[in-house]
Amino acid sequence: MSSFAATDSLPAHPRTAVKISVIGAGYVGAATAYTLVMRGLASEIVLVDVDQARAEGEAMDISHGALFTKMTSVRAGGFADTAGSDLVIITAGSNQKPGETRLDLMARNAAIMREVSGAVARHSPDTVLLIVANPVDVMSYVAARHTGFPPARVIGSGTVLDSSRFRHLLSRHFGGIDTRDIHGYILGEHGDTAVPAWSLVNIAGMGIDEAARAFGVDLGEAVRREITTRTRRAAYDIIEGKHATYYGIAMATMRIVEAIIRDEQSIMSCSTLVDGAYGVSDVYLSLPLVLGEHGVREVFTPELPDDELAALRHSADVLREAQASVMG
Repeated sequence: MSSFAATDSLPAHPRTAVKISVIGAGYVGAATAYTLVMRGLASEIVLVDVDQARAEGEAMDISHGALFTKMTSVRAGGFADTAGSDLVIITAGSNQKPGETRLDLMARNAAIMREVSGAVARHSPDTVLLIVANPVDVMSYVAARHTGFPPARVIGSGTVLDSSRFRHLLSRHFGGIDTRDIHGYILGEHGDTAVPAWSLVNIAGMGIDEAARAFGVDLGEAVRREITTRTRRAAYDIIEGKHATYYGIAMATMRIVEAIIRDEQSIMSCSTLVDGAYGVSDVYLSLPLVLGEHGVREVFTPELPDDELAALRHSADVLREAQASVMG
């Protein structure tokens, strides 16, 4: 276990005024802003997009629902308007196209990330950066290196959504039991080398094999491969059907923001800088970590069996190669 804690003390009082900026007002950015308003997580939200008219339209649309939510100021602006943000969410980047992997997005999105993260750092040098733009692990690494922010304050949305998809599929396989009562993580890349940590799955205090026996379900290798494939391919299937994914990732992002803004000390599988754990160094990928007001408080490294450890190291190798290709 390693710690990135910015402070050893917890805040005496919750924040009463919270400013969040969302960079990128496309499908994901707009849906994220909407979920933040519905959850009442900010007193002020600033939407920034290269398409100013799009940002203004999205801000206006969300603002018109003010009567039905906790009062939040939602407006469009430029980078100067983001100054003093408590948290900045970066969704800006090219969309993933049908048949395209997240890693295919790297070259064009890395340039966007350097420009955007640099502007954010100039105006909000003490903010927490939450990266959602794909490929999220590589973009998080680019943002951390370009801004010089400590790793604790540059977080990728990582496999929070993948873990939810994994648990959803397990819920269906186990007869529809509440997804919230299934605990499990997807580790590594948010993408094609994502690693289901079967050894860490827990249902009603039981490990996955014991739970399968208790519920009388087949969880053999063929079933596990099917669930793994469906978890990894979920985004591709959604894109094939509706050309973009945004509701699920917006909800996952909202949950991450909630943990940070409310200083919950919640454990989630976000993407963070790994430097030594599991024999992996200098790469952003997802592990279980504790999130609080200052970002990443601690990173956990539960013991993994040899096959999962090998898969995690392979995922790290893929990501490290990708990072190197955009860092020069």
